[in-house]
Amino acid sequence: MTTAITPANTPDSIEAAQRLAAVRDNIGRAARLTGRTADDIRLIAVSKTHDADAIRPLIQAGQRVFGENRVQESQDKWPALREEYADIELHLVGQLQSNKAAEAVALFDVLHGLDRPSLLTALAKAMDAAGKRLPCFIQVNIGAEEQKGGCAIADTPALIAAARDADIPLLGLMCVPPAGIEPAPFFALLAKMAREEGLPRLSMGMSGDYDTAIMLGATDIRVGTALFGDRTAPARPDPTSGRGMLRNSRAR
Repeated sequence: MTTAITPANTPDSIEAAQRLAAVRDNIGRAARLTGRTADDIRLIAVSKTHDADAIRPLIQAGQRVFGENRVQESQDKWPALREEYADIELHLVGQLQSNKAAEAVALFDVLHGLDRPSLLTALAKAMDAAGKRLPCFIQVNIGAEEQKGGCAIADTPALIAAARDADIPLLGLMCVPPAGIEPAPFFALLAKMAREEGLPRLSMGMSGDYDTAIMLGATDIRVGTALFGDRTAPARPDPTSGRGMLRNSRAR
């Protein structure tokens, strides 16, 4: 007689659990070097371009915090998943258009891409209308790259002050270092900026460099490829990543 395979022991679920365990082990090792533990680091599983069937095994393995790049894509898959798993925490880790502010406030729990006064105004209006304060990271254009989003380093203190005046809860700073360059100096600079502004959290580090980010103070890391594997060919290149294809796993 054939024994039915439950969702917990399908090949996809077993692989997801192994990937998650490996990333958590690496987080723990890096955290210990800074006198912290893995529990001090929030692992955000970046599920952009992955459908619900690809995400569900990771949820079944115990992951509860996920990140998406686009509002529309998130609206298409996360409401149903959240009906199955009510304790999911959903982060918007990509850039946000001001005209999508109300939808983002309704759907997400944390925003990582607050980077300009016009978006701040739109978010404050949406939060007031919803009666909900969405915790945010200020995204800093840490490499001064024209093609990337993020607040200029020199303008960041003013944006932080404006967000505080608008009663937007600020968690910390976020960055995406330039592709193809050692990221450590950029992570160190972001950490210095956060300390100067009294902001406790740092959203930095992805699949190829999260260990370095943790050792330089990251509290929130955004990991995609190391948890989901490479994306399928139709999903490449991803024009929303802002990192192109130069840095391989560091771009996700």
